[in-house]
Amino acid sequence: MAARGDPPEGTPDGNPGGDEDEYRSVVFDESFIRAARLQEFSARERMGDRSHAVRRRDPADRPDLGSSTPRRGSVQVLLLVLVIAVAFGTAVYVGVRPPYRPPLTRSAEPLRMTVIPLAPAGAVPGDNPDSLLRRSPAAKFPTGASGIPLPPSRRTPHFTENEVMTALTTAKDYLVASSVDPDVLTGAERRSVRTLLDPDQLAQFDQSFADPADDGRHAPAGWLVRFDPAKVTLAEPAVRVRGTLRYAESAAGTIDVLSDHTFVYALRPAGQPAERDASLFTVRRTLHFRFDREDLPRHRAELLISQVQAGPQVCSNGSPSTLRPLLAGGRATPAGPAGTDPYATGPPTAGLCGVLDSRAQPGA
Repeated sequence: MAARGDPPEGTPDGNPGGDEDEYRSVVFDESFIRAARLQEFSARERMGDRSHAVRRRDPADRPDLGSSTPRRGSVQVLLLVLVIAVAFGTAVYVGVRPPYRPPLTRSAEPLRMTVIPLAPAGAVPGDNPDSLLRRSPAAKFPTGASGIPLPPSRRTPHFTENEVMTALTTAKDYLVASSVDPDVLTGAERRSVRTLLDPDQLAQFDQSFADPADDGRHAPAGWLVRFDPAKVTLAEPAVRVRGTLRYAESAAGTIDVLSDHTFVYALRPAGQPAERDASLFTVRRTLHFRFDREDLPRHRAELLISQVQAGPQVCSNGSPSTLRPLLAGGRATPAGPAGTDPYATGPPTAGLCGVLDSRAQPGA
């Protein structure tokens, strides 16, 4: 007996489901129909003058294709732009970024110093500070840090212009702290000078003040200018300065700065009124700084060589912790420094002394 819905004569070929089972897996859903490339004309359209029963559909009229194709193209374009931007950014970064610099393990050398006292040929002139300076070679010297101008900085084969300027600025800061700062000049502190030194030189710096020695390594005057506040005071706080700074690249990893400056101080005896008892004291400092790539960003310097000429003062052996200037009316002792014994053991010592040219003193 035929099932409900089957033809009375049964399904063809005796199949219960007929051809329906053969095409059961093919589902003509709405999306399939809308994505078809061909579309049959409607009955009304076929009544017109049509040579074909079907027409080709425009992709823009097919929602499934018209929306997916532009979206896929937009994503591809966006990815391409992103890849180009990343490649360009990488090229710029590699081009601007400084080359890899291996860490340095070089140790700073000990400071080599020479301190030469200059003895006057006669009595030290005395007067008020303005009169003395006006009659001295320092009459037109600038005062303080303005007397230490920085030269134009240019890049070197291995250092940028900014790195050269950093080296020059650090050298100037050291000169100001060690030769102009009133607290350092009067012995109140020396930390501002110490912090500008390479850590490898700090032990030598500290020993120079704890145990001064005339051995070319541990004279305090090799590091800074300092007077004994119990004997000397500043009659004029402004220090007259004139000199030059030069730089050169000594090696691929170091840059050297050479300074040559003359500092003029107006001094008077401690505890006495400054009327007509002031005198001038002149110090010429020639320093050789060296900077490596570790020193520059840390604003510190390696001090290689220090040459100091200072007067008027008495020639004497030993290395006092402060300079000992002769004040107004003072005279150098006729006898020179004691002899040097070549048979002595221990660190070599030698009494170095020069004569202060009379033209370096204020005129009449």
